[in-house]
Amino acid sequence: MSADFWAGYLSGAAGIIIGNPLDLIKTRLQAGKNLASNVQATSTTVATAPQKFENAGTTGSTAPILTYGALNALLFVTYNRTLTLLSPSSQHTTTPYYTAADLSKIFLAGATGGLASFVVSAPTELIKCRAQVSTCSTTTSWSVARDVWRKEGVRGLYYGGGITSVRDAVGYGFYFWSYEWSKQAWSSPDDSDRDRALKVLLCGGLAGVITWASIFPLDVVKTRVQTQILHPGPVRGGEESALLQPDPQTSRLSAVDIARQAYRTEGAGVFFRGLGICSIRAFVVNAVQWAVYEWMMKLLQQ
Repeated sequence: MSADFWAGYLSGAAGIIIGNPLDLIKTRLQAGKNLASNVQATSTTVATAPQKFENAGTTGSTAPILTYGALNALLFVTYNRTLTLLSPSSQHTTTPYYTAADLSKIFLAGATGGLASFVVSAPTELIKCRAQVSTCSTTTSWSVARDVWRKEGVRGLYYGGGITSVRDAVGYGFYFWSYEWSKQAWSSPDDSDRDRALKVLLCGGLAGVITWASIFPLDVVKTRVQTQILHPGPVRGGEESALLQPDPQTSRLSAVDIARQAYRTEGAGVFFRGLGICSIRAFVVNAVQWAVYEWMMKLLQQ
């Protein structure tokens, strides 16, 4: 396989290992009341909730560690191929120079990569978020995936996929655009290897913060869509009710309904809850990811 595939795979896995403890906190802040409403307040729940935070380094991390590497590989391969198609003559150099038109192509290539990665990111995010908000000590990524598959099949794994794809397209557009823009702004022909390495870390971290700031409200809604409880369906009477199964009907709220409900009950601030901890995580994770990616690309291309 290509160098960018393996570089993307390894950098994605490294980012998840480093960032999962902070991601757990971010997801629980985003879920808000959804977390409390998904479980009953029993003595068992109270006893097991602290344990989930003690295991913050591993809770909900199995699925992302195994799949985020593949997601990142797909993302970088699609991005690089799309950018080549849009601008065949452009080449990545140590001190790149991009015009405004080049940066717009970078954004479009990043958005295309984000849409392609949705195939992996939608089920990964659903499993990860449900595992992270669960207060049951026996819940794992595997148990969540198994339950969803048994009850709803493939369609269940892609629940919330629409808003996830929009989030990924917009987010990764800004991701690559901000990385290449900041790298160009801070690069100099006189930079030493050490200077270039430090600037990769800074540019990668900045790209992560800009990306999450641009899509955070979408991510809040996505998290609540994927972790919401089932709501009672319409009550039917007469002969129609006699023909139905005795189990009560349930339905889920759409992303628009979730957003409206969150705004009505918690105000506009709910769409930025957890942004602080997310920004810290984004800087650290993406600094490491870009450093690993650039290092692996250099190593594999030799």
